[in-house]
Amino acid sequence: MNKWLVSVTVMLPTLIEIIDTSVVNVSLDHIRGSLSAGIDEATWTITAYLVSNAIIIPMTGWLSRFFGRKRYLLFSVSLFTVSSFLCGAAWSLQSLIVFRVFQGMAGGALQPISQSILLETFPPAQHGMAMAIFGVGVMFGPIIGPLLGGWITDNWSWHWIFFVNVPIGVISVLMILFVIIDPPYMERMKMKVDYTGLFLLAAGLGCLQIVLDKGQREDWFSSSLIIWLSVISLSCLVFFVIHEMYAETPIVNLRVFRDYTFSSGNIIMFFAFFTLFGSLVLLPLYVQTLMGYTAYMAGLVLGPGGIAAMIAMPVAGQLITRGSPRAVLAFGVAVAAFSVHLMSRFSLQADIDAILWPRILQGVGLGFLFIPLNVVVMSGIRKENLANASAIFNLLRNLGASFGVAFATTLLARRAQFHQSRLAEQLVFLDRPFSESLPEIAQKLQEKGFDLSNPDQGAMALIQQELLRQASMLSFNDTFYVLSVMLFFVLPLILMMRTTVSAPQQNG
Repeated sequence: MNKWLVSVTVMLPTLIEIIDTSVVNVSLDHIRGSLSAGIDEATWTITAYLVSNAIIIPMTGWLSRFFGRKRYLLFSVSLFTVSSFLCGAAWSLQSLIVFRVFQGMAGGALQPISQSILLETFPPAQHGMAMAIFGVGVMFGPIIGPLLGGWITDNWSWHWIFFVNVPIGVISVLMILFVIIDPPYMERMKMKVDYTGLFLLAAGLGCLQIVLDKGQREDWFSSSLIIWLSVISLSCLVFFVIHEMYAETPIVNLRVFRDYTFSSGNIIMFFAFFTLFGSLVLLPLYVQTLMGYTAYMAGLVLGPGGIAAMIAMPVAGQLITRGSPRAVLAFGVAVAAFSVHLMSRFSLQADIDAILWPRILQGVGLGFLFIPLNVVVMSGIRKENLANASAIFNLLRNLGASFGVAFATTLLARRAQFHQSRLAEQLVFLDRPFSESLPEIAQKLQEKGFDLSNPDQGAMALIQQELLRQASMLSFNDTFYVLSVMLFFVLPLILMMRTTVSAPQQNG
């Protein structure tokens, strides 16, 4: 079968699934108004999708063997298509949340299956190109999702962000039927169902995803709900790991972590997406709240970085076939970390060029990071275990993104409070230099056209407003800096990885 036709077949539904992880965000206010719901209630449409998606991803390898990979892929795309139509036709918030759960369950398998099929279809010498194709979808989806969702919602209605999936889903089903062929080792197998592992995994990851999505809004451990969900998640995941190590037919084969390359690569991927999504959530906030950009302009700030990543990926794919994948990977990690460090030097006077170039540099770094990392990590995995290894790899990538967003938003809020307190220490009338300077400040403000009925109070209000802006800017600087340092620290892990792609190993 033509490898390019296979690539289009598996990546078309995968791209739509990735887009759907972020497409709802910009339409949330319209959904809330249309279905007469509060903003906290409406956010469950996002959480429901992320939770069900996270639960299914690590099970993909087992489900592919249990049902047969092609049969399971057909079922997943079909369910995703039907649930997308039902989401668009939802008559209440409750019905939309239920249909989003089914949509997330259907979409969870698409990324791991697509990656494993691409690695099987392309010969080892072309694995770099295969992962470049996969990487374009992974990187492009989160960027185009908000822009596409905003455009569709503004020009049509929020219902169409789901309806547009239907014709693409139908085409994907037909292509899978005629293009995808299962190798003998991925056909349906009779296996005993590990119900204990299934329950522990679903409860552990489900609670964890809710904690990450709702934690900042609920002020983390000030909320009894977050505390209980955290305890349940930690307990279930610990018992899950212990249980799976001794299970006869584990839901997730954790023995693959015996491969040091695979283990190191998962850690690097976790922190790479931790930093990427942490910075992706900060950039729009920075340019909108402090620089006065519109939502559309904020989206355009992210775009060049995505384009840079898509250009860098094929280049990286070619380089790793001619040199050391580990060297290309180290370069990608260093450039990505340095780009976020540059973001930590943003200011309230930054122009568009000063904001765009670090984002473009980040895209280049991620392109050179993503491709060699995927190729090297999967190089020691037997073909029959690719679906399981890919599922784990994709799970940790997605968890890295979720942890990164939660960490970045929390640190941003905490550092803003710290800087506000520190800067406000001298802004009191009892401080003589400050109180004596108020008339002069008020006079300068009036000369610039400000109408101050009470000069001292007016000057004080404007000073406090500027204080909040300065404190917020400093908190952005701090958060970007911490994210960059965390990514720099994974560089030594590259030394634990094999220098060249070797023959697959026996790893359970």
